[in-house]
Amino acid sequence: MDTEIFYVLVGAVAVAAVARWRGWPAPLLVTVVALAVSYIPAVPDLEIDGELLLNLVLPPLLYSAALDVSFVNFRQSLPQIRRLGIWLVLLTALAVGAVAFVIMPSLTLPGALLLGAIVAPPDAVSAASIGRRLGLPRRIMTVISGESLINDATSLTLFRVFAAILAGATVTVLQGVGQFLLAVIVGVAVGLLFGVLLNLIRLRLADPVVVGTFGLLVPFGAYGIAEHLRGSGVLAVVAMGLYVGYQAPRTSYATRQQERPVWLSIDLLLESFVFALIGLQLPGVITELATGSESVILQTILLSIAVLAVVLLVRPVFVFASYAWGQWSQTRRVARWRARMTALPDDDARRRVRRGAPVPTEGQIRMRMEPVLSRQDRVVVSWAGMRGVVTLATAAAIADVAPGFPESAAHAIVFVAFVVTVGTLLLQGLTLPVLIRRLAVADADEKVDDARELDAVRARTNEEGRAYLAAKREEWEERFGAGFSDRFDRLARSLTRLETDSERAQDAELGATRDSDPGHPAPNYADFASLSRGWLQVRRRVVLEERDAGNLNEEVMRELIVAMDAEELALDTRGGLRGGDSRA
Repeated sequence: MDTEIFYVLVGAVAVAAVARWRGWPAPLLVTVVALAVSYIPAVPDLEIDGELLLNLVLPPLLYSAALDVSFVNFRQSLPQIRRLGIWLVLLTALAVGAVAFVIMPSLTLPGALLLGAIVAPPDAVSAASIGRRLGLPRRIMTVISGESLINDATSLTLFRVFAAILAGATVTVLQGVGQFLLAVIVGVAVGLLFGVLLNLIRLRLADPVVVGTFGLLVPFGAYGIAEHLRGSGVLAVVAMGLYVGYQAPRTSYATRQQERPVWLSIDLLLESFVFALIGLQLPGVITELATGSESVILQTILLSIAVLAVVLLVRPVFVFASYAWGQWSQTRRVARWRARMTALPDDDARRRVRRGAPVPTEGQIRMRMEPVLSRQDRVVVSWAGMRGVVTLATAAAIADVAPGFPESAAHAIVFVAFVVTVGTLLLQGLTLPVLIRRLAVADADEKVDDARELDAVRARTNEEGRAYLAAKREEWEERFGAGFSDRFDRLARSLTRLETDSERAQDAELGATRDSDPGHPAPNYADFASLSRGWLQVRRRVVLEERDAGNLNEEVMRELIVAMDAEELALDTRGGLRGGDSRA
């Protein structure tokens, strides 16, 4: 088994590499190739415990995805994400359960609803990779990615409730709601606790290797402890990832530069393995199903087609209906907020009332409003419903969580889950890029807003930087003499022009000895690097303050931080090559 898993990993990564090279959706190609390979007689069956697969794959994938999601954008799109991640999963599970019970009553109603919980949550891996490649606007990417972070928690809670009923337990609706609320509260609390502790480690430890190792281990700990406390391990990992990702710019640049490629590699490895597993296991599922009677086989095939159709149809209906309801509800809410504001007689009275009953400002109202999605945007979101790892793993775990469930019914559910997963990957995965191109989904205002925000940040940075450089100029005159003032001014101008480190270093090497005063030491590279690092600290502080104030999009901020990290790396690298104290 160990050798077989190794071969699957190598083959899956190789196929994914070809897909990335050609610009094709990697999950889809990996699944199709694995499905074709599975029909080779020499290829053995690969069986992996579903619970084990969930525990090994979900924590790192969810944590990595949460790190990349903008917390600010996530919070602003939370109403849309909550509707899709909770209510759409519930509606899909109920609709699938009703259809499944009508077509195959032998499943029993709890078994039919269990099937609904299994196929309900979409996996954003395929959709997100397609969206990034085709440049979908942030408002769509945030909704798709954010939905995938919380819908697994809803699905797994439903799965456990219906599995418990199948196992003989009595669970009322009130108890089911209580389990869900407990899962949310405990999961988020555990995740935030782990997030705070991990962030403290990231801030206090200067060794990026040790910090990165803790980062690899902690998601498993948060997931396992939350599940042990009857909370949602999914929400624990997501909450931790969002918190750590939001605080990441305050850690050392070495930590950020080291952890990003590590997580990208882990994502590629795990995602490729899971989608390869989907393709490899489908023939085995078909073989198990074929052992039943002809009527059961036909019934299962009919059920698979019906469930796939329900999954494809429920999502667009819900997306358009829930968005219309959300916009109507938001319009009423904003109107009430503004009415309360205009009813206040003056600023003093407004402040007094605000102390007792908070009244949001116009800026706060705009921040609370969910992003507007055009009709084209909603069509894309409606069609981004490919299923993946959770559907596969929960289907494989039926025998473990519901041991008394009839074997034929379990085989039917597993077959339907595989058909829905592969069907959505093929139907939606192949057509989603065409749909995005045909609808020409883009956001011209997004680039304009980014440029405006960048101009404002640069203006404030130059203002803050001039104060920093003025203080440093006096310090340099005292240390190196007044003769070096002109030299410092040239360095200061190069910093404010945001030249590269190599350009500043070349400029720094011109005439340092000539500019120095007799009796004063000439500045060396360490002095120049210290000045540059101070300038970088000013820029980072301004960028973070603008992000926290809501004046700078978090994804734009991350691009700026990456550029600053590259500058600091160049400083350290050049300093190491020169010995750190050579003359500038």
